[in-house]
Amino acid sequence: MTNEDLQRLVEEISLANFGKPFRHHAMFNSRLRTTGGRYRLLDHNIEINPKMYTEHGEDVLIGVIKHELCHYHLHLAGHSGKHGTVAFKRLLEQVGGSRFAPVPKKQLRQPELRPWHLYECVQCHQQYYRARRIDVSKMVCGRCRGHLEWQKTVIARTRPQ
Repeated sequence: MTNEDLQRLVEEISLANFGKPFRHHAMFNSRLRTTGGRYRLLDHNIEINPKMYTEHGEDVLIGVIKHELCHYHLHLAGHSGKHGTVAFKRLLEQVGGSRFAPVPKKQLRQPELRPWHLYECVQCHQQYYRARRIDVSKMVCGRCRGHLEWQKTVIARTRPQ
């Protein structure tokens, strides 16, 4: 789907569901990572995350477009287009838009392996795992204020216990 196809789809959805024309621009923005779309207040344009279409299909894309059009039409009518307002929630429910965008599939993967550095207090033997190396001449134990000593590096996905 191209930006021109998206523009046509947004215009059709706006007329069919809201009864008002969409007179600005709709475009895909691949830099959007954590959101399905964005309505820009200053220029009234709508940006859509292309993963909503490529990974989740046209139904999810239409739900995201309806969500952004709720922001658009409420703002142009002089109302607050914020998510928490009653007007936004009511309009979103009337048109059948999606309240939340699904998480893109790449964000569902497991964290990568990384080194964890193990430090131990020489007095009370409290152990500390840290993602970054620390300067043991400046840092002390949080329990007894004793000196810390580097023990080993462990490779794991999350902090070892």
